[in-house]
Amino acid sequence: MDTQLSIENQGIKYSLKNRLVNLGRDIAKHKTSYLFLAPYALIFITFTVLPVLISMFLSFTHYNMLESPSWIGWQNYLKLFLADDVFLIAVKNTFVFAAITGPVGYLACLFFAWMVNEFKPKIRAFFTLLFYAPSISGNAFLVWQIIFDADQYGYLNGLLMSLGIIDDPVLWLLDPRFILPICILVTLWMSLGTSFLVFIAGLQNIDPKLYEAGAIDGVRNRWQELWYITLPSMKPQLMFGAIMSITSSFAASAQIIPLAGFPSVDYAARTVVSHLLDYGSIRFEMGYACAIATVLFLAMIIMQKVVQRLLSKVGE
Repeated sequence: MDTQLSIENQGIKYSLKNRLVNLGRDIAKHKTSYLFLAPYALIFITFTVLPVLISMFLSFTHYNMLESPSWIGWQNYLKLFLADDVFLIAVKNTFVFAAITGPVGYLACLFFAWMVNEFKPKIRAFFTLLFYAPSISGNAFLVWQIIFDADQYGYLNGLLMSLGIIDDPVLWLLDPRFILPICILVTLWMSLGTSFLVFIAGLQNIDPKLYEAGAIDGVRNRWQELWYITLPSMKPQLMFGAIMSITSSFAASAQIIPLAGFPSVDYAARTVVSHLLDYGSIRFEMGYACAIATVLFLAMIIMQKVVQRLLSKVGE
């Protein structure tokens, strides 16, 4: 058995050495390309890769930003899943939120981009701005706060009371039954953002000759065109939109906190990111906050792989 392990280790070392040699040859062959890539690569490694690796390391430590990190192993993760009831509430809320806003927002971006793309250029530009505007309105949640205001002057309460549906104002943003659904509604209203623009760009770049060839090959209606021609022709845009959708749905907090408060009533709108902000920005338990960030990071990677597998079957 020792001989077999030794052979496997030698094989791994040889494979790693071979890859490094091939990488060195590739760099020498395309040194100009790597030279142009170097500034971005340096910035990306410094401000993205290294912080992620450092965060993963700190997740195994006790670190409060005043003392040096002390190694505690898996204690943060054990506390996270076995002793932190609020985190489990946050996980449930995050998955409910992501399961609704992610797919619905993604499909809405694709559907509206597909519809808007059929208009003439000037009309298309107008509707693109119209649909995109809510996503760039930093204080758009203020409108919804007025709509769901808890007194009789709130638009929704005033409407329902004038129609005789309710007698007393409903505390929309203070009642745990309504907080998360309202946050989901507002997020969906603001979901036509970058992915929407990317989908329109992808639709604009499809060669019209493909549709002519499809008609000759037996494509008979718009749905067949969408499945067999349009979607396969814009797989890079679909993948980018999926990544943006996963990231925004799992990392939601910017829209939720202004609406539901921090913390929300009975943690009804508590998400993993707001839990992370609590421990990282308020309590300064950075080791524990890094453990939360690592779990969220791994969950997003898993979801990205699942979505990538599903998108690879488009057009089959």
